[in-house]
Amino acid sequence: MKIIRKLSDKLAPMFSKSGKFEYFYYLFEVIDTFFLTTKDRTNRGPHIRDKIDSKRFMMTVVIALVPAAIMGAYNIGFQAYKAIGVDADFLMSFWKGFLVMLPIIIVTYAVGLFWEILFALVRKHEINEGFFVTGILFVLVLPPTIPLWQVAVAVTFGVIIGKEVFGGTGMNIFNPALTARAFLFFTYPGKISGDKVWTLLDNTKEKIVDGFSGATPLLIASNTEAGKSAVEAVNSAGFSWEQMFMGMIPGSIGETSTLAILIGAAILLITGIGSWRIMLAVLIGGYGSVLLMNFVAGPSTSGIFSLPPHYHLVMGGFAFGLVFMATDPVSAAGTNTGKWIYGIAIGVLAILIRTINPAYPEGMMLAILFMNVFAPLIDYYVVQANIRRRLRRA
Repeated sequence: MKIIRKLSDKLAPMFSKSGKFEYFYYLFEVIDTFFLTTKDRTNRGPHIRDKIDSKRFMMTVVIALVPAAIMGAYNIGFQAYKAIGVDADFLMSFWKGFLVMLPIIIVTYAVGLFWEILFALVRKHEINEGFFVTGILFVLVLPPTIPLWQVAVAVTFGVIIGKEVFGGTGMNIFNPALTARAFLFFTYPGKISGDKVWTLLDNTKEKIVDGFSGATPLLIASNTEAGKSAVEAVNSAGFSWEQMFMGMIPGSIGETSTLAILIGAAILLITGIGSWRIMLAVLIGGYGSVLLMNFVAGPSTSGIFSLPPHYHLVMGGFAFGLVFMATDPVSAAGTNTGKWIYGIAIGVLAILIRTINPAYPEGMMLAILFMNVFAPLIDYYVVQANIRRRLRRA
């Protein structure tokens, strides 16, 4: 670190005001503070002593996402080998999946950081660390077969329209990663939905085994005929609850393993980074909505109405959205009461979209984006209610 500090001190005058590379100061600053503690200090009160800054905050989230990323890489390879009837071990499957994930990660960060740096240089402000989290989140909500050029276009849309037009990190209304995914879903639906995008088969020359299907359990449940049991349909397709919990199913790269997601949730909760109120509220809203759907289920309703709550938790992006997307501190509600309202509404909307809208069986992405819009309004009315209550006491 001493060597890096000396090098930084030597280069600093070249990037400071009136220096030769003054225009690139903020690019130098972000690299400098990535390796070293910033020299900036407050010179008058009030002072807050805290070891958590935005970089450490973001890195904690990235660490929490590692289990989901590892399981995602393994599952890509596992599903690909399963499709051609090969019994591969963990390392073989993980390596195959990693080689698929790596180009997606590289394109995501290359394009995203390009726009982040460009906007920072033009606006002459610091380069924020938010995209370190946004980038990996976006990768983990994609199918493994996504074309790289679509990744680049979606990231561009997510960064510019989802964040920079609002003023950059901390000012955005929508979650940028979900904004980019929503862009892909509505512009190139054939590459991000259906039963052929979740398993890597395009480049294989092997014969696909008889009876293989790339359909996700959630898609199977949503297509269950009226009056039939969605659980029986999913189990008949070869998916048990235990398999879905572990993540051995087709789906988005990081959304399949509920176990890995729960490990990430534990990291966020122990470190105080993630909001337990939002997580619990989403769970309560979703659980209560499923119980209501189970209650009204009958011979004339879709089979997914009969799907029990613990199945919804391990299907699709419900768990991933609950832990990593809904808790985004920028686009979520900020007041404690607002977090409960915001989270419960997300859970309710996600289940309503899943069960009532046959054209879109997922629901979590749209539910979070919809409530992102109302989060500031929720906080406003919560604050106003607190003010009125205190005035009455006064």
